[in-house]
Amino acid sequence: MGLLTFSLNVTLDGCVDHREGIADDETHALFTDLMNAGGAMLWGRTTYEMMESYWPLVARGEVEAPSAMREWALALEAKPKYVVSTTRSDFPWTGSHHLTGDLRTAVRDLKDRTPDGVLVGSGALATELDRLDLIDEYRFLVHPMITGHGPTLFGGGLPGTRRLDLISSTPLSNGAVALHYRRSD
Repeated sequence: MGLLTFSLNVTLDGCVDHREGIADDETHALFTDLMNAGGAMLWGRTTYEMMESYWPLVARGEVEAPSAMREWALALEAKPKYVVSTTRSDFPWTGSHHLTGDLRTAVRDLKDRTPDGVLVGSGALATELDRLDLIDEYRFLVHPMITGHGPTLFGGGLPGTRRLDLISSTPLSNGAVALHYRRSD
């Protein structure tokens, strides 16, 4: 069984707005390496739609992008992508699949058939998956900024405190810190 890893950019005040943070070559390389180490991506519909509106264009060379962003886009194009949605069932982006049925069962089955692990990158979906005790690891890139707005990490709340063990912390030259935690319990 593969691990389910929640990974996201977050500011010091917990903001997970995709427009915030430092989007440089080092950041994109970090997330490309993380994605390449896993077996699949898992998103909610909103994140999927945001991603499908831009990254396939970068992968096809229709949008000019630095090499690190292009490498991310090409890796993402090749990666299986699973989407949780109750309002949409058609996901035409290459390698995209609709995850249906009971969320707990569907994600457990996905973990079982993905030994290299599944990377979830949707804040709201991760909150629900955490409520279901399905997240095994957390990998956050904490950016050196305070935004003063949301959405925020776990903004929907959790039923209780999660105790985590630090696996690694890696500072980037841009001032961000990559944090890797695993659940203690």
